[in-house]
Formats: sequence, structure tokens, C-alpha cells
Amino acid sequence: MSIPAQATSANVHPATAVRSVPPGAEPPIMRVEGLRRDYVQPSDFIDFIGRKLRGRGKPPPVQAVMGVDLDIRHGEVLAVVGESGCGKTTLGRMLTGIIPPTGGRVFYKGRDIAQLSGAARREYDLAVQMIFQDPFSSLNPRLRVGDIIGEAPMVHGLVSRAERDDYVCELLRKVGLDPDYRERYPHQFSGGQRQRVGVARALALKPSIIVCDEAVAALDVSIQAQVLNLFMELRRDFDLTYVFISHNLGVVSHISDRVAIMYLGRVVELADTEEIFARANHPYTQALLKELPVLSAGKRRFDPIAGELPSPANPPAGCAFHPRCPMAMAKCRAERPELREIAPAHWSACHLNEVADSARIAAGTPVAGTGEPATSTEIA
Repeated sequence: MSIPAQATSANVHPATAVRSVPPGAEPPIMRVEGLRRDYVQPSDFIDFIGRKLRGRGKPPPVQAVMGVDLDIRHGEVLAVVGESGCGKTTLGRMLTGIIPPTGGRVFYKGRDIAQLSGAARREYDLAVQMIFQDPFSSLNPRLRVGDIIGEAPMVHGLVSRAERDDYVCELLRKVGLDPDYRERYPHQFSGGQRQRVGVARALALKPSIIVCDEAVAALDVSIQAQVLNLFMELRRDFDLTYVFISHNLGVVSHISDRVAIMYLGRVVELADTEEIFARANHPYTQALLKELPVLSAGKRRFDPIAGELPSPANPPAGCAFHPRCPMAMAKCRAERPELREIAPAHWSACHLNEVADSARIAAGTPVAGTGEPATSTEIA
């Protein structure tokens, strides 16, 4: 694995808040700054006494998300990709307000949601909806589909009781289901049909943003394609913005406009989808793409990423990926790299970029993408 020359630049900037909206463009519909979520490990009486006797303090918190900065543009599909346990689902739940962040801020249409109340808070709660990974466990088994979809919009005054039935029928048609299915219970549907019911439930509140948490992971490949195509049709018809959480890069390449790669609670690379697949910069991203299945008649050797994802309760010092990185150096073990803009609209958190920049400075060669000679002052 190597760092592409096109993706390195000495003119880099720390991403204390990743700003990926071009100058003059409309502001992002959602912005997160320094978002963090910690979980305190439960401790029973025996564990408490044992820690006291050993002179230990409280157990360390599990750092599920650690300082994420993102801009989400209106109408785009932002994919969040990473291994299980990297914090992507926790990030999605914080975006929807299902769980509160431990630190950081979430802005919706320029307003900090922590400061919202009354009608403004209700607008945000309705505007950001979620489609869950398991369509069966996310649907109430005691309610008919008509009630699952129609209850919330009626409670929030979006439709009257007299209009509810027609509204549910229209939504079911939009997601490709027969309106007569509204009298059925969730267990009477297939997995793909249940996921369509989940989509209809999210659409019922007329959202602006939908967070899709592994929304097609539990479905067969043929059904996945149908649901993905449905997402794109609904995006066009309802002017939706998606945050698409997935571990499947093949699915991500089909649906997303930009990709954020997460590792152990942090975003380690962010760029347009084409840029990520053509010029991945971070060694972790390169390793993920290397193992992506391709149609080929020849034999192929797969080299999985060595080791396992470290515990978020005890993350390694320096770069979190260094225990598994074949290109790790001493600095990686001691200092955490900042997420920096290494090319226009392309951010990466890797010390190898600094090494490449230093080599260009020493050689006096032009900085990638600028045509200008590198100077020692260009490294932030």
C-alpha cells in the first residue's frame, strides 16, 4: 500500500471542523462539530469492592465516538463506512437525537439542536428520521402496518384521522407495496417487504434527512438492489438527504456522493466517492478497498487486515490504526494524526502525508495539485 502522489499536498490544514462545502454554495443542512459519545461501563457491588481493595478507580468509559466533524449537504448521500464497532451506528443515532452526545454539537439548518425547544425542536425531530438495520425488530409486532405508518403523522398533526388511511395507502404505493397490505402484521411480510414498511414509516413524517443504518445489510442481494433503487427514486421524488451507514463498499459505490471512513470512533478519511475509490489515501481505506470483491476469472489472494479492532475502552496511543498498519512508524505510535485537507475536498488523517511532503520539500519538487515548489512553511 502506498500514498498516491495525487493525494498528497504540503498545503494542508488541520480539520478542527471539516468544512467541505465550496465557497458560495448553500450552507449544509446539518453540521456536527467535535461530536463525542462515551458509555460508562456498568459496575456491580462486587466489582466496586474489588476495585476499592486494589486501589483502582472507576472503570474507563467506552469511547464510541471521539470528536467527529462533518458537514452534510442538502440533497446528497453521505456514506459512513467502517468495521463493526467503529462507532458509525452511534454517530447515526446522535444525528437523529435518539441518544444525546457526551460532547460536541449538532447543527440543523444552522441552529444548535441542544438549544432548540418547542416548535423548533419538534421540527428537527420530525425532519431527521432513521431506517434501522433489522426491519423485523424495529416494527411493533402487535400493530398492523397501517397503524405503524399512520400513527405518528396523525399524532403530530400532519394528517387528520379521516385522511390517515389514504395517506398510508399512498406511502405504501410509493415504496412498492400493495395498499391492501396495511391490514397485515409485520410477521406476515418478507424481509425486503418489512424494510419497505420501515422506509414508509420514515417517509410518513415528511423528513428532510434520513439516516439509513445498514438498511440493506440483512437482505438478499437481489432485494438489496431493489431497495437501493427505491432509495434513489425517493431521494428524487421527496428531495431527501441520506446519511447511509454501511460496511459494504460495493453498495456505497452505487449509492453515495461522498464517503466518510470511520475507524475506532474517528473519521480517518473523507472525500467524494470517485476520489475515494480512485485515490484512497489512508492505509485503512486502501486495505478495505483491496479486499473488495471483483468480477475476475483469475485467481486472487486475499490479505485481510491483520489483527482486530482495538477496544474503545482502551484505545491505543497515537494513531489508532498503527497496531494493524503495515506502514506504521515511530510517530504513529506516539502522536495521533489530525484530519487534514490533502487535496481539494479530500481529507485524511495519516502521518505518511507529512513524510511525503517533507520529501518534496527536500527535493524542491512542485507540490501535488499546485505546480508550485514546496516550502517548509507550507506544512501546518
